[in-house]
Amino acid sequence: MIRVGDSLKLAQVGVIHGRFQPVHLGHMEYLLAGKQRCKFLLIGITNSDPTQTAPDSTNPARSAVAANPLTYLERLFMLGAVMVEAGVPRKEFEIIPFPINFPRLLRFYAPEDALYFVTVYDSWGRAKLDTLKSLGLKTEVMWERRMSERLTTGTEVRKLIATGGEWEQLVPSCVAKMVDELDLARRIAVLLDETSEPDV
Repeated sequence: MIRVGDSLKLAQVGVIHGRFQPVHLGHMEYLLAGKQRCKFLLIGITNSDPTQTAPDSTNPARSAVAANPLTYLERLFMLGAVMVEAGVPRKEFEIIPFPINFPRLLRFYAPEDALYFVTVYDSWGRAKLDTLKSLGLKTEVMWERRMSERLTTGTEVRKLIATGGEWEQLVPSCVAKMVDELDLARRIAVLLDETSEPDV
């Protein structure tokens, strides 16, 4: 946030991005912190389809099939639901594809004059920050923490879903409902059974 004297100046448009496979409480902390810093938030979905997915040397496991079980449309609906459930007016955010692995394409999806919010936990987070800066985009690091300080991870949630563990408390209530309604546990279990998934 940019403080001017005792007042708080919000960015007009902020951009946040992630895989959201599925949306969990750690994502919610990130999403809502971003929304507090801008009047209108663009939520970018990375790895939106196989053509927009590519391994990165800092964390190649993020592109694995088992790490990306939900479709773009499923994540779009989840994100819309969790933001509204959290009390964010629908007119104050939009959801877009965000091909972070293909930086040259980002300008076709998100405005170059927006403020790009990032968090840093590891070398992948630092690589994304460097990528955005290399494009001349304005960035703000909302926080930098150790990996052990994460609320949860998508890997943890997916493994618990697949194995019948207790995962519902790690996601917003509307996400738990959608996982059940879409029978995503079956799909996640099959993908995890086909390949071993690193912690991403």
